[in-house]
Amino acid sequence: MKSIIEVQNVSKTLNKRKVIQNMTFNIMKGDICGFIGPNGAGKTTLMKMATGLIKPNDGEILINGIDVQKDREKALSGVGAIIEVPVFFEYISGRKNLRNLARLNSGMDRKEQLNKVEEVLELVGLKDRGNDLVKNYSLGMKQRLGIAQSLLNNPSIVILDEPSNGLDPVGMKDLRELILSLAKKFEITFFISSHLLDELQKICNKYIFIKEGCIKWVGDADCLLMDKEKDLEEIFLDFMA
Repeated sequence: MKSIIEVQNVSKTLNKRKVIQNMTFNIMKGDICGFIGPNGAGKTTLMKMATGLIKPNDGEILINGIDVQKDREKALSGVGAIIEVPVFFEYISGRKNLRNLARLNSGMDRKEQLNKVEEVLELVGLKDRGNDLVKNYSLGMKQRLGIAQSLLNNPSIVILDEPSNGLDPVGMKDLRELILSLAKKFEITFFISSHLLDELQKICNKYIFIKEGCIKWVGDADCLLMDKEKDLEEIFLDFMA
């Protein structure tokens, strides 16, 4: 099976603190991978390096076999991402926000870009609310709009940093079902950080546990849960002890 993301001996120091320490793991095509660790463990930092927002001090990150630092544009051409929170212009509509962002996709002509906007609005369930101003969207709708944005370039992988933050139970359920639907329908690989372990347990087939910038465990969800005979929260607390 093909590796979509390869993290190879990556380290990062910020403000004289080692945030990521010699981290190595692979995410394979079709995985829905949960990236789990306490606050300050380095989850967002690693995702920022994977999307080229910051550079590692050591090691390399490859996406579809392409080094993010050596050829960022090509490596990220098949990546959609929401790092921290999605940011949109509040006083224009969701549809207009996406139409503006679609212009960045030079591989499509304008008609194709506009069609893509309608397609992703339909996929995330916002087509009927696309003309509403973003300031009138609920947090759950903004998260879905963020996922719509991440789909504009037909990604093979979507990276989501704490996508369930602040969502109510209905919003979390909608987000979970959307991720599962996109993974099944388009074979999109997902790399998701979250502290909501029960949500990850419902969708992920693979987990990566980290603590203080170091990997504590990587592997398939079935093996982890079968071996431990505990739920994900109990296993997480064991690894963090």
